[in-house]
Amino acid sequence: MSIYRATNVSKVFVLLRPKKGKAVELRINELLQDPVFDWVKEHKPKSLNKIVPIAGDVAEMRLGISDKDWKMLAEEINIIFHMAATTRFDETLRVATMINVRGAREALILGKACKQLKSYVHVSTAYSYACDNLIDTEVLEDFYKSPIDPDTLIKMTETVDETRLNSITPSLIKNWPNTYSFGKAVAEETVKNMCEGLPLCVVRPAIVICAMKEPMPGWLDMSNVYGASGIVLGPGIGLMHSFMARDDVHIGLVPVDYVNNAILAAAWETAKRVAAGQTAPKIYSVTASTRNPTRWDNLVNINTSEVRTNYPTPAAIGWSFVWQTQYPLVFLIYSWFLHFIPGHVVDGICALLGKERSDPPQLRMGAM
Repeated sequence: MSIYRATNVSKVFVLLRPKKGKAVELRINELLQDPVFDWVKEHKPKSLNKIVPIAGDVAEMRLGISDKDWKMLAEEINIIFHMAATTRFDETLRVATMINVRGAREALILGKACKQLKSYVHVSTAYSYACDNLIDTEVLEDFYKSPIDPDTLIKMTETVDETRLNSITPSLIKNWPNTYSFGKAVAEETVKNMCEGLPLCVVRPAIVICAMKEPMPGWLDMSNVYGASGIVLGPGIGLMHSFMARDDVHIGLVPVDYVNNAILAAAWETAKRVAAGQTAPKIYSVTASTRNPTRWDNLVNINTSEVRTNYPTPAAIGWSFVWQTQYPLVFLIYSWFLHFIPGHVVDGICALLGKERSDPPQLRMGAM
């Protein structure tokens, strides 16, 4: 909504995959029914007509965009925000590479084809270099050495069979904790290698959580309830009662509206810098880790006592409390007594009542 309030954009092109037999036009109409767009519908209803869906797939060559749409985009686009990514930490290396690395390369190729491009924003993550050898080190706003050449990784994932690729994944990602952060690090190398001639910047958000102000305080995209957002929501509704983390570890939590505003501001400043002859790509970190840190124990305390007392929800399915531990064995015990056993009890009651097996949320929580 910020982009509609602050600018007079002509069109907003959105890359979407046709999904479950639905054309992108139908999908965009369904997305616009979300209450998050109520303000725009009330104050600038015609603005929604400026949103143009483009059929494609970031995991495909040329982003899966048709030749006709590619040519049209190359003629009309002024600003590109490349934010598409798989954020699953347990994603296979093949999928993570196809989307997060090759997808970044194909988006950059599109950027180079655009005749009127003023700004290109590549959205990475503050944890792209969260590897073992940089623990307790402040990551600067600069490019770091990639763990592998991007083209080599892409070629490998395109040609090596799935079983073999999965078996060598641990040796490939080395010090990186998962394929997500590994792929993001390699994607930044792709950006560095291809940035010449592009008005480009990189934005590195930390852990994105619910909104502070816009579109409304506490707003959260319910299709992305995982990580810190899940830890905020789970205990608040009495669903999640145990998790494993060190009390003293700082976590970089940033509201989603702050991240969106930072991305827009980065695009604006990049266009100004390049127009002034400053062509070197700039990196922006969007995190509070070093200046306004939050610890896991603070988050847990606020999320149980404060939320339970002052912000109770009618959606609650149980009492809000959390047992936190940094020890895997203790966490396993907590999970059995607080998640698995209650989940099976609920499932057993459903069976006795002749209701369909429900896949209780306690079991899904334990599998996370």
